[in-house]
Amino acid sequence: MNNLVNQALIDAEIINIYWERINLYIDVKINKRKNFDNQIPIDFYALNGNRFAKAKFDADKISDTVYRLCLNITNPGYNRCLPKGTYTIAVCQGDNEIAHCMTSPTIVHKMNDYSRAFPYANQSKVYNVIFYVGTTNDYSLPFYMYVMASAAEKNKYSNELSYPSAEKAKNKGSLINRVSRKIKKHFRKTVKRFFIINLYNLLYFLHSHKKSVILFMSEQNTQISSNQLAVYNRIVERKLDKQFKILFSFRSSASEKQSNLSWIKFVNKLSKSSMIILDDYVPVFDWLVLKKDTAVIQLWHAGAGFKSSGYSRWGNTGSPNPYSCHRQYKYGIAGSEKIAHFFSEVWGINKEQVLPTGMPRIDEFLNEQNRKMKTELLYKEIPVCKNKKVILFAPTYRGKNKKNAYYPYNIIDFERLYDVCGDEYVVLFKVHPWISEPVPIEEKYSDKFIDVAKYSNINDLFYITDLLITDYSSSIFEYSLMNKPMLFFAYDEIQYSFSRGFHRDYELAAPGKIVHTFDELLSAIKRKDFEQEKVAEYVDHHFDYIDTHASDRVIDWLILGNIPKNMKKNLQLKFDEVRRTASLDFQK
Repeated sequence: MNNLVNQALIDAEIINIYWERINLYIDVKINKRKNFDNQIPIDFYALNGNRFAKAKFDADKISDTVYRLCLNITNPGYNRCLPKGTYTIAVCQGDNEIAHCMTSPTIVHKMNDYSRAFPYANQSKVYNVIFYVGTTNDYSLPFYMYVMASAAEKNKYSNELSYPSAEKAKNKGSLINRVSRKIKKHFRKTVKRFFIINLYNLLYFLHSHKKSVILFMSEQNTQISSNQLAVYNRIVERKLDKQFKILFSFRSSASEKQSNLSWIKFVNKLSKSSMIILDDYVPVFDWLVLKKDTAVIQLWHAGAGFKSSGYSRWGNTGSPNPYSCHRQYKYGIAGSEKIAHFFSEVWGINKEQVLPTGMPRIDEFLNEQNRKMKTELLYKEIPVCKNKKVILFAPTYRGKNKKNAYYPYNIIDFERLYDVCGDEYVVLFKVHPWISEPVPIEEKYSDKFIDVAKYSNINDLFYITDLLITDYSSSIFEYSLMNKPMLFFAYDEIQYSFSRGFHRDYELAAPGKIVHTFDELLSAIKRKDFEQEKVAEYVDHHFDYIDTHASDRVIDWLILGNIPKNMKKNLQLKFDEVRRTASLDFQK
């Protein structure tokens, strides 16, 4: 890179900094001189202390003089967090470095406010992004960004009063026991992981001849379902199971302890597989790094809801570590190109790796024969729904995970809801499958209220539903294709947005009316005030294809490798950009 900074072709001044989740935005004002060439585009790079480029900013020109820079700090392009170091921002044209970003005097006093800390590893570690202004002899205000990861500090001293001797001895004993248990647990976990990693490496070497072996797996569920099942069934229909050897591994190891034999069988299947197809998070892949020639395909179970997950909620409770299972995905899928960035942000990979195949499970959902069959079956099993309008009450869970998932049923006034139903409605309650506590429906309401938890596939229920009441669930993805109204009962929107987070503006994106109290919910039902016109806009944004061929696209594009040319080109361009950025040397 040629250093032309002394020629003073431009001045670059940072006038604003703000964050959207893990995305850092920096507004840079450019003052161009007479001899500046406007025909050559301007690029912005983050340089570390050794003056090597560690990231290229996405840059949008928002006025004649202002550029808006964007950088995902969990993935600057190479599917890893921005490395620790002290960074400056270089302004370049082609192979020429023409300026360094300075700090506007108007924001100097806000630099601490702009800085962010992202706790992870159960809040025991933190990734920090700190902004400050350097000191110079010419009174300029050079901009610096300091990135570091640190662990929680343990207090060595205590200013508390001494305990009485008996209580002190008691606490000392309990402390020794707790520490002893933690050491033993850590030792067992370390030995177990060491064994599994080495077993995988050994078996991989023994199975080095493997070819065309596909493993469908989950560590959350004990049987194949949803997107995975749709793709597998289509593989069989196309007789591709003759071309590929298909393996299965379905365990609930994320929530239940597994035997040593179970782990050995699991690792053996992993070592044989050239392709692994997932539909959820796999905790073991946080630390078991697969071989590079093993392609991991993520067929994420959620179409597109609102709640943040993965790296989209980094820094909140339950967010992943800097390196996690998500980093191992070669490809993921989405419903449309317009929403691919939601998924890439969650997984910490590039949006070019998220291909808009559509959700495979929708193939069956849109099949008219399936719809007719399931509708007739549901009316037989739930006859009270026939000749009535059906309200499906289907909220997501509250709580951190599967172990403590719940829904506060006390928020529902069953008596008033029953009265509102009158002779027009019946209500089916389908809470999230992680919620073990059944809906408390009293006998006197049983003629209009039915708990349908036994129906594992909520999509089947959509066929007979006239109004969906939900909150932040991704169930709206399939239901939107029915072109029926929705209500969003977001009684805890503020709390939920703080604890869980949204990856987009909930108020703007919800394809229906949002209510925050049960009174508002009942009023909307009475007045049929659903804001249904929002549904068509949602569908247009979230679906590139509305057909029964999503499974075929997954097979053709991702399994057989026939990715459309334009998408393949975008993948290559992104790879070339990342490689070029890594090769830049600003030391010259």
